[in-house]
Amino acid sequence: MLEKILKPEVKEMIEKKEWRELREWLSSLPAADIADLLVELENDEEMVIVFRLVPRESRADVFGLLDVEYQIKLIKEMSNKHIQDVISDLTPDDRTELFEELPGTITQRLLTLLPPEDRRESLRLLGYPENSVGRLMTPDYVAVHPDWTIAKALEHIRRTGKDAETINTVYVIDEESRLIDDLPLRRLILAPPEDKVESIMDRTYVAVSAYEDQEQAVKIVEKYDLVAIPVVDSKNVLIGIVTVDDILDVLEDEVTEDAHKGGAVLPLGMSYSAASVLTLYKKRIVWLSFLALSGFLTGNVLSTFQNTLSSTIYLAFFIPVLIGTGGNTSSQSATLVIRALALGDITMKKWLKVIKKEFLVGMPLGLSMGLVLFIWVYLWKKELVIALVVGISASFIVVWANIIGSILPIILTKIKLDPAVISQPLLSTFLDISGLLIYFSIATMIIK
Repeated sequence: MLEKILKPEVKEMIEKKEWRELREWLSSLPAADIADLLVELENDEEMVIVFRLVPRESRADVFGLLDVEYQIKLIKEMSNKHIQDVISDLTPDDRTELFEELPGTITQRLLTLLPPEDRRESLRLLGYPENSVGRLMTPDYVAVHPDWTIAKALEHIRRTGKDAETINTVYVIDEESRLIDDLPLRRLILAPPEDKVESIMDRTYVAVSAYEDQEQAVKIVEKYDLVAIPVVDSKNVLIGIVTVDDILDVLEDEVTEDAHKGGAVLPLGMSYSAASVLTLYKKRIVWLSFLALSGFLTGNVLSTFQNTLSSTIYLAFFIPVLIGTGGNTSSQSATLVIRALALGDITMKKWLKVIKKEFLVGMPLGLSMGLVLFIWVYLWKKELVIALVVGISASFIVVWANIIGSILPIILTKIKLDPAVISQPLLSTFLDISGLLIYFSIATMIIK
């Protein structure tokens, strides 16, 4: 990686105090590469030195690309003047994201350093609910009026566009700032200069409320392939836009959150590096305790069938493979259904179709796994009865696991619980118990 290659050169320039050369060299690098380089510098003092030498026009971009733990390190080491310069140059949406992640005491300090207008804007955006579109939006956009000529609109874009988050999409508003349309810049450029803006409008657009969940904005951007989405209030007044870079940040957070949930870990809400030992403990202990206690239930099932076990000790050998097969099957089914629910591919009204489909899928899966395990056990132990017990049990367990894996996320969604968080731990517990019940019940019936 580039930052690892550049790291020795930077350290050498710092040791030799070649500040002018280092500043010139940093000015030739993209902000993303500088941010990666800062992270690679283990020494906090070196990180602060390099950051201070970053050109003023790039400093805010570099700062915005750093994780919160590195932002805090820089804030603690920089003077109020340097901090003020950096956060004042941040875009409103990036500034809001920063304030969301920082400890309250640091946020209060930074707010006092902002100019009054920027402070009011930041407080307004922070006033929207957590995880709402309002926390993502920026008020820096370009808007034109329908009665303007194309020439006037383009002149307005040239004059104000440098401060806008994006000019790829230009918004058309009426005299009361209500949204009428959104126009791609390409359409404006290609239109005759003397024509009116309204002559190239189709009055079709997609907008989102500032109070809408951020995930809804992600779905809209994905569905309509947008580079930015307008944000309106209850009267359809345009109050901001959300650009695709912020949408990508939300998507990354969602993927991280889903990965945590899939591992029976409560979502961290921050980077792993920034999380304290106490935070990691709290996020993991809940489900670990639940899964440990559920092990006692599995033990009770085993004790109930101790006579069957003692009569044919071979049965115990195949418990792990049967329970593991059931767990893997339910995990596959649950993963598909949870993702389909999240994407809106299936709804609660289709629950019966989902169960029917998973039953039909589970039948050939169960028969296949049952046959495989029957052959394997028979070739290994040369015990036809044991092979039959394992094979039949595997078939029933796979079908059952497939159905449970599909229906549990639907039930959890219906009762307003997050299936991504709860499904895996519940499936693990439920299938351990029910799988053993199926296995030993079949064994009891066949082995007499």
